Amino acid sequence: MNDCYRIKGDVIHIALKALPGASKTEFAGIKDERLRVKVAAAPEGGRANAELVSFIAKTMRCPKGDVVLLQGEKSRLKTLAVPVACKVQLEKIIGKMLGR
Repeated sequence: MNDCYRIKGDVIHIALKALPGASKTEFAGIKDERLRVKVAAAPEGGRANAELVSFIAKTMRCPKGDVVLLQGEKSRLKTLAVPVACKVQLEKIIGKMLGR
């Protein structure tokens, strides 16, 4: 298991650092036990959060409604919950960033 996520029952809590205002939404590595995500939206009116949730749902291959922002609505440091069924996909993404 990687320190940027924890399994709690039937969900995975992912610790993220959002980097809003990027030209493209993409993963930007792991630092300080958080998955870093560049977000192509301004942090105004919840646009960056909506883009982040949409991106995570797409990359984890799960419905957008299954991705829940648990903490950090107005912060760059966030915790998202995704179904535990996304664990394999999450580990693939983390593995690519760590060069595995």
